[in-house]
Amino acid sequence: MRLRKRLLPYARNWQLYLLLVPVIAYYVVFEYVPMYGVQIAFKNFLASKGIWGSPWVGFKHFERFFESYFFWRLLLNTLGISLYQLAVGFPVPILLALMINEVRKPLFRRFVQTVTYAPHFLSTVVLVGLLFIFLNPNTGLVNNFLKLIGLEPVAFMTEPGWFKSIYVLSGVWQQMGWSSIIYLAALSGIDPQLHEAARVDGATRLQRIRHVNLPGIMPTIIILLILQIGSLMGVGFEKVFLMQNSLNMDSSDVISTYVYRSGILGAQYSFSAAVGLFNSVVNFVLLLLVNLIARRMNQTSLW
Repeated sequence: MRLRKRLLPYARNWQLYLLLVPVIAYYVVFEYVPMYGVQIAFKNFLASKGIWGSPWVGFKHFERFFESYFFWRLLLNTLGISLYQLAVGFPVPILLALMINEVRKPLFRRFVQTVTYAPHFLSTVVLVGLLFIFLNPNTGLVNNFLKLIGLEPVAFMTEPGWFKSIYVLSGVWQQMGWSSIIYLAALSGIDPQLHEAARVDGATRLQRIRHVNLPGIMPTIIILLILQIGSLMGVGFEKVFLMQNSLNMDSSDVISTYVYRSGILGAQYSFSAAVGLFNSVVNFVLLLLVNLIARRMNQTSLW
């Protein structure tokens, strides 16, 4: 009888639980089941013996990675791009959402949103192709402008010093509009009476943004910051790989491209799995730490 009472709420909402089944099945089949392959990071993988039959070697591949010549270059490049992206790319969508929210002309507001959302739909290949065209040292739009004002042309795509800035700023241009949608949704949920009360008290528009809008979207900002820091070391492979060449390798070589070179091109499957696992563990630890700090400081966290 007691068990029946406990199960009754679940039975009433069985349609909702049924909707969850495909999502759970997706994560089990495509995210959790393949994790059994992580064990090859601790083995000398031999294709003839398979994953289960290959001999265990402990932390040998991790030690090899930590002692390798490329370790510090990969770590510093990955962290450098990630922190640069976090510092520049995270606040820009918030500022854009706050500015769009203040636009009172519906037509102009829709125009700004369309213009800023559009780059999100460009594929990474097209975006990198545009970068190569615009930044070409001989015929590119940017270098033609530099020549026009009397400056020397710059080989942006081959000089290591420019790689991180081009990567981050082009990413900000492509994603700032799309990322601002969630902040606009949070802004629309703020009680209009708070703004009315602030106006009655004589608050200017900037003061209302600072004391009403920003506190109103702060939980959303914290949650998205935690998620972004949780993937801090996960610099995307595709864009870096497409922008990478032998001349800018010193600043463009990151962990994900190294995993591709050693694993797919070099057929060192166990070693590349160890490098990838190290990257994932660092991300996981960062996620736990930031979530803990956010919960203690702001009472807002993922769990």
